[in-house]
Amino acid sequence: MSFLLNCPNCGERSVYEFRFGGEVRQRPSPEAEYEAWITYALYKRNVAGVQWEWWYHRGGCGEWFKASRNTMTNEVHQTLLPQDEEQLG
Repeated sequence: MSFLLNCPNCGERSVYEFRFGGEVRQRPSPEAEYEAWITYALYKRNVAGVQWEWWYHRGGCGEWFKASRNTMTNEVHQTLLPQDEEQLG
């Protein structure tokens, strides 16, 4: 399914210009138990609704950014660069 994604640097583009990088999740600390790293690496929440995701603009600026997207409708609510993370919410 095609939809438009708004790159924070380049503006609105077809999703085919981007690469999906997975859900935004809290990474375990380096001292975390082995099981925490296994859970982080292998298990995904797969939310049916709005979730934050990583996207890479491979057909444009070459930057990684975060997008809040409804996984059921593909409606994109917000996009931001990692350094703008304090704007999450």
